[in-house]
Amino acid sequence: MTVSQVIEPRSAGPLRAVVFDMDGVLVESEHLWERMWTRYAARHGHEWSAEDTSTVQGMSSPEWSAYLGRVCGGPEPASETERAVVDDMIAALDDGEIELLDGAREMVTEVSAVVPIALASSAARRLIDAVLDRHGLAGHFTATVSSAEVPRGKPSPDVYTEAAHRLGFTGPECAGVEDSSNGIRAAHAAGMSVVAIPNAGYPPKPDAIASATVVVDSLDRVRETLLAMLSEPVTESEGA
Repeated sequence: MTVSQVIEPRSAGPLRAVVFDMDGVLVESEHLWERMWTRYAARHGHEWSAEDTSTVQGMSSPEWSAYLGRVCGGPEPASETERAVVDDMIAALDDGEIELLDGAREMVTEVSAVVPIALASSAARRLIDAVLDRHGLAGHFTATVSSAEVPRGKPSPDVYTEAAHRLGFTGPECAGVEDSSNGIRAAHAAGMSVVAIPNAGYPPKPDAIASATVVVDSLDRVRETLLAMLSEPVTESEGA
């Protein structure tokens, strides 16, 4: 099985692992990405729009860097574009702007005590490592994957399929936790049972929400839902 293969939705059976997104699930950072893309584009004469943000959300670092290069007229190599934006994100982290969302620490701690967990993020590797290290969460994750490390970013299933693989499982043996349209689509395409916590600032599209197994409104509810899902088989989709 390749990391780009789409798996059919999971059949009923016990879940054996959980894969979390990072931006909008563990930390409040989606608005910062938009700020940094806007800042970079402005330096190169492009007025960044909400449509631009919607286009690049979920893309891997190489993908959004290439997009920025196209809309800005290709001022520099994509690798330099990525470096500049990620440098700004690291600076925001150092300034205390990338904080854990309420309930994130408890969610990660309690779920990782029951099953192995992984991270499947569109963020660059060095930002993933910096965020988890800064907040003392790195030791709870058995595996972490940046979508820059797989062929395609979200909504393709690659990053979720690879995260499950690094845990030793298939997508249908895992639950995925996501907040965005393309993230929900990616976890669903990997065959996972998707717990969606819709991002209030960037609400998921109806088709994405429809593919979620459960929809909840807080990380406390995510934690409770995951612990319940891990204790007994999921037999059908439900909404909450």
